[in-house]
Amino acid sequence: MSDEVAQILAEMAGAMPSPAGGGARSAAGAGTMVEEGSFDESGYLRLNPDVAESVARGEFPSGYDHYMRHGFGEGRNVPGTPTEPRNRILRPVVHVVAEVGPTAEIPFIVEAVIATTKGAVFIVGWVDDSTAPLKLLRIGNAKWRVSLDPSAMIRLRRGDVENALNKPIVHRFGYIGFMHADEPLVNTGVCVVQAWLENGAQMQTQVNCIAMDEIELRNTLLTRIAAAEFHGNPGVERIAALDGGIGDQIIAFNRAITRRITANPYMERFGDQHRNYRGSIIVALYGKAEYLHVQNALYSGLPGIEDYEFIYVSNSPELGETLLREAKIGSSVYGVNQTVMILPGNAGFGAANNVAVPAMRSGRVMNVNPDVFPRDPDWAATHTAIINAGGPGTELFGAPLYYDDGSLMHGGMFFEADDMLSVVDGKFSSRRMLRVEHYGKGAPPEGTAFVRARPVPAVTGAFISSERSWFERLGGFTEDFVFGHYEDADLCLKSLELGVPAWMQDIRLWHLEGKGSTRLPPHEGGSAVNRWLFSRRWNSFVSRDLLGPSPRHPAFASGAAPLDLDLEDF
Repeated sequence: MSDEVAQILAEMAGAMPSPAGGGARSAAGAGTMVEEGSFDESGYLRLNPDVAESVARGEFPSGYDHYMRHGFGEGRNVPGTPTEPRNRILRPVVHVVAEVGPTAEIPFIVEAVIATTKGAVFIVGWVDDSTAPLKLLRIGNAKWRVSLDPSAMIRLRRGDVENALNKPIVHRFGYIGFMHADEPLVNTGVCVVQAWLENGAQMQTQVNCIAMDEIELRNTLLTRIAAAEFHGNPGVERIAALDGGIGDQIIAFNRAITRRITANPYMERFGDQHRNYRGSIIVALYGKAEYLHVQNALYSGLPGIEDYEFIYVSNSPELGETLLREAKIGSSVYGVNQTVMILPGNAGFGAANNVAVPAMRSGRVMNVNPDVFPRDPDWAATHTAIINAGGPGTELFGAPLYYDDGSLMHGGMFFEADDMLSVVDGKFSSRRMLRVEHYGKGAPPEGTAFVRARPVPAVTGAFISSERSWFERLGGFTEDFVFGHYEDADLCLKSLELGVPAWMQDIRLWHLEGKGSTRLPPHEGGSAVNRWLFSRRWNSFVSRDLLGPSPRHPAFASGAAPLDLDLEDF
């Protein structure tokens, strides 16, 4: 053992020796009682079989109850796993009794430990815990330590490990651990990783801790989640794996990144700077710069467009110089009044749209995808007439969107639920996950039934027009979603929850779906996180009376219900 590792272990465990006799001893020997949140119930019963028998006979409700009444004073054995708080950064302190336990020759591999200076810790590897489950991973160096319990881990299938161990069994050997504390963290290079199993066995190894910036770590983590293998239905298992706590850690991590990215955007304005507008067309860009020029060309010169400004927000800082140049040219050539905002990283769809609102010079928020273009030349004038008329359906509405072959892509959205079944460890599990569907998707262009003005459960974020005051009251797009997916449906449900359903208004536009941005492996992991979050947040509300194309919700019970359609309109 190197001097550096020995020092790390001393700092992690404390300066005092373990109690005489070695092994796991009662916390009474240290004069410190174990708190309930850190108490190893199964381990205590395993080390004290007489207590286990008493609990089985009903004499004590739990092992911890016995420990509090008698065990602590009697100096009863407690498991050798650390009793420190879980899933948070701890600073090593001296004068703490070293917690030791029996070592074991069990295959235990740490493939990588990654940490950021902002307090995120990521670990990936595998362990043969097929005989006793993994209970705890402790990662640390001379400056900090983290103890991750199973709630902060995703367990996954590793076919390469099954082959290497010659164990073709249904067992999740792999692990991905993640924790985010959003506090300063010093990376000193070498880390010691310790693992404890439920039976008290302990393993230990050392690894170089890799320093990484937050955005790169987020992408690495999401790519790993997207590529993870499972024995059961991967669509279910990948999302179910986020339940224990790691999903919330990922969301908190992403929110912290988003806040920092959107804190100080770079902004330049082009065109007329001395007027107000009827609406502000906000376009979030990622990966492609050419759509700014194309939209400038196709939107300019149309009736009523002079009442609207454009605000382009780039999630790709490398496009900044190109976008500023194109905006200057577009304003000179086409007379477009526009603002360009450059973010230092990818804040995602929701945050990019939200950050533009304070820069608006109108009372109307219009969220438009970069690959959405006018189909009807008078669309802007029609939009102005609708909002001038006021009344129901103007607080928040969408518009019909068409594929480039002329067929309908979007006539409003409704919700469906997948009750998905999986088999894990020989046991069935069922999980309800929500998804969105589009009214009239693929319908012929001459049809009008799906494009008429009416309330709908939701509209797509490719085009949403909303009163600025209402958008702000809703809190804008929820920024918990990673990159982009479900923010639009979430916004509409927040509005419906307050009594205002989204509407469709007959303003027809083209949508070259999926052409306006670049999709990478991290986005697949983000989609899994987003569906998990959306389903958890809205399952109860949607399942009550919003499922299907003809929901029973009172907002859609009138003659304007989404599928109260005259098929002769086709």
